[in-house]
Amino acid sequence: MAVTQSHVVDCSYEQFSQRPELQGHIASLAFKALARKPFEPLIVDLSNGRKEMKAGLFLAASIALSRKLKKIPGRRIGVVFPSGIASSMTNLAIAMADKVPVNLNFTIGRKALESSIARAGLTHIVSARPMISKLPDFPWTENVVDFVDTLKSIKKAEIMGWLGAVVSTPSSLLMSWLGVPQNGGDREAALLFSSGSTGDPKGVSLSHRNIIGNCMQIGDTGLLETGEVILANLPTFHSFGFTVNLWYTMMKVVKTVCLPNPLETRRNAQAVQDEGVTVMIGTPTLFRPYFKKVEPEMLRNLKFAVAGAEKTPDGFADLWEKTFGSRFVVGYGLTETSPVVCADLDSAKGHRKGLFSGTAGKLFPGMQARIVDDATGEVVEPTRTGVLHVRGVNVFKGYLGDMESTSRAFDGDWFKTGDLARFDEKGNIFIEGRISRFSKIGGEMVPHGTVEQAIVQAYHLEDSEVPMLAVTGARDNTKGESLVLFTSFDIDATELRTKLIAEGLPNLWIPRRIRKVDAIPTLASGKLDLRTLRESAQQSIDAEEEAV
Repeated sequence: MAVTQSHVVDCSYEQFSQRPELQGHIASLAFKALARKPFEPLIVDLSNGRKEMKAGLFLAASIALSRKLKKIPGRRIGVVFPSGIASSMTNLAIAMADKVPVNLNFTIGRKALESSIARAGLTHIVSARPMISKLPDFPWTENVVDFVDTLKSIKKAEIMGWLGAVVSTPSSLLMSWLGVPQNGGDREAALLFSSGSTGDPKGVSLSHRNIIGNCMQIGDTGLLETGEVILANLPTFHSFGFTVNLWYTMMKVVKTVCLPNPLETRRNAQAVQDEGVTVMIGTPTLFRPYFKKVEPEMLRNLKFAVAGAEKTPDGFADLWEKTFGSRFVVGYGLTETSPVVCADLDSAKGHRKGLFSGTAGKLFPGMQARIVDDATGEVVEPTRTGVLHVRGVNVFKGYLGDMESTSRAFDGDWFKTGDLARFDEKGNIFIEGRISRFSKIGGEMVPHGTVEQAIVQAYHLEDSEVPMLAVTGARDNTKGESLVLFTSFDIDATELRTKLIAEGLPNLWIPRRIRKVDAIPTLASGKLDLRTLRESAQQSIDAEEEAV
């Protein structure tokens, strides 16, 4: 890491950006890798029984499927599957046809899905009857391609013929004959939609350069090498599930064990034990139930638990390592960065000394970062806390059909992450929280996450498997902005105040408004549904003010 005179943190930005592989195509890179190791186990699907496919057979079936999907009109094709063979094969087949897979988040509401489908211009979606039956309110397009029926329509002899060709024919020659594209570069490779935790889903268009670049960055860390076995339970509409569990594992031929639901803690732990899983990926919210539901012996094969998407609570990483014996590795990224920006490799490689310090590690190669004062817009020293801006090979160019959001998200070619962060002297990044998770009260920035953590500690809720509370802010005509505490259990305001003062929280940070709810709203990823929380808080305050 180097810090320039303009306070820019640089990690081989220019040098990495010139690497020729970045002009490639995700399908051709995956094709070559799978063809090189046709007899290597690639994917185990545990969604319905146990199905295992080796790299060569998976590639052969994908070739046959691709020739079917190539006939679909239009550039983009929707995909609706949980993690598994069908999802992975469909994505590869679409890419080999030089079309764009659009993995749709089937856990969000109908209105958001209709917006996503319309924005993507989808006329066809690939899914399967069991999936369709589970989603009665899904706004299916008029044309739905059944994966199972399509695969059954292909004769077994044809797939075996393609397998023979994969094993015996140079991959470059076979790709040329099949018309598999070699050059992708800045062309759109995938369309994902943001989680919508603070607003409507936005279409994040990722290029081949973005996805290939992030796979190369991850590969350079040495964290997910061939020989590891990854538990792939994040769906492919999730940016990490898409880039890491899908494309990285195909380009590196890393074995994945697929399960459809990361919330099925015991089932996932059983897969770790039975299949020799060495790497598990998720969030602290998804990992928390393991402490109560899983015996440490079940995770004895695990080397790393990699966490992202939300801040790791104080003491969580150390408790995980003490309980299960595997390293707890914190990373950071966003859908717009394809997604990974950094990871705490010192923890992964056992170089961390003492307790986990809260870092998300160092910036990946091929990136630059800077810290900007949110109030003044001034670029400040990297060791000061401010808004994190990044640029690099893995950073997207803009939101689909939304120039206004794109303009707000960029300052020149710098992407404004919306997260508050700082660097230490060694170049480690510390993510302090999202701007949207702060309230300005009395001229002071009050962090919602810090207040939440203090309440969790005060009421000894660390072992809760689901969020028991959440803090948000809302406009207040009297005070400008107020904190609103949502809880799923009874809290007395006077007792709360006493406990938080004892925890050392400033008076200004103590929520005066407490709202009891049946359950704290969350998204499918386990993250808080910030939009619903904020809207509910505002409605509550507005109702109070009208009643006065």
